[in-house]
Amino acid sequence: MLQWIDQNGFDIVFVCDYEGMIHYTSSSITRLLGYLPEEVVGTSSLTYLDSCDVPVLRNRFETTTEWPQRFHLTVLDNRGKHIWMEASISLTEDQGVPYYIGVAKDVSDKKEIEEMMFRSEKMSVAGQLAAGIAHEIRNPLTSLKGFLQLIQAGISRKEEYYQIMVEEIEKIETITSELLFISKPVAENKEPETIHEMLQDVITLLYSQARLQNVQISFEKGENSKLLCDRSQIKQLFINLIKNALEEMPHGGKIDIRQRQEGKDCIVDVVDEGPGIPDEVLAKLKEPFFTTKKEGTGLGLMICTQILDKHNGTLDILRNDTKGSTFRASLPISL
Repeated sequence: MLQWIDQNGFDIVFVCDYEGMIHYTSSSITRLLGYLPEEVVGTSSLTYLDSCDVPVLRNRFETTTEWPQRFHLTVLDNRGKHIWMEASISLTEDQGVPYYIGVAKDVSDKKEIEEMMFRSEKMSVAGQLAAGIAHEIRNPLTSLKGFLQLIQAGISRKEEYYQIMVEEIEKIETITSELLFISKPVAENKEPETIHEMLQDVITLLYSQARLQNVQISFEKGENSKLLCDRSQIKQLFINLIKNALEEMPHGGKIDIRQRQEGKDCIVDVVDEGPGIPDEVLAKLKEPFFTTKKEGTGLGLMICTQILDKHNGTLDILRNDTKGSTFRASLPISL
């Protein structure tokens, strides 16, 4: 069987012990990564992973109880080049000794296309936010101009005006810094982050757009879960979900953001008061380029799914009992 796999398989088949030491790999590893099987057998599988993936992988292996599991990994080939791979790994045992058996395939081409679409969607979001952001920046600029004219005219109480001017500048700084992260290149940079801070940043960013549409946003906080995540991507996830809710209520309403911790998962519900989602649309919402909106790209929810997939999370779309929909993001907490 192993000889047949070596001769006919394109994906890498591998066997590791419970400590991650490689006991077998198919010859496909030479075609995909440049290593000879005998080079890697007896070495640690973690040696060939990008350092950012190692803590994520360790956490998954320590907390997972159901197998097989699917992993997205950045693997280093024999030239040090990063190769995007998708691996399906099962835990089994032989005579009471546990070991892992897996199949890994190169998904670099798919990854490049996804990142291109991700960048496209981020720029689309930036464009749609422009009107609200311009409105939000114009107000402090108007105040600054007025105070400068008063100071030019020689008015007293300058110290008081200086403090207000600094506060107005800080408002502009906050808005522009939040907008800047949208246009950053896609990067995998996972660090411990708190969910409350990320959600509050996103609500602040979208506040002006919500106010223009007469939409109230409420934030119900649960335990302040810590996530091992790419901050920029997770904020992009919630921007897309809340923006989607705003688009469902062009004439006003309320968005409830409800965050809680359930077991080892952080749950965030984005609940809108829109018209709801018909059955025939619900099944297609996560498909690329599917949209019911006149100016929609059809990529927003697909991007959300991809971000959650990279963070071992899930997205569920639910119809509310009364009106509107709930978009539920589940993310594993960092232990």
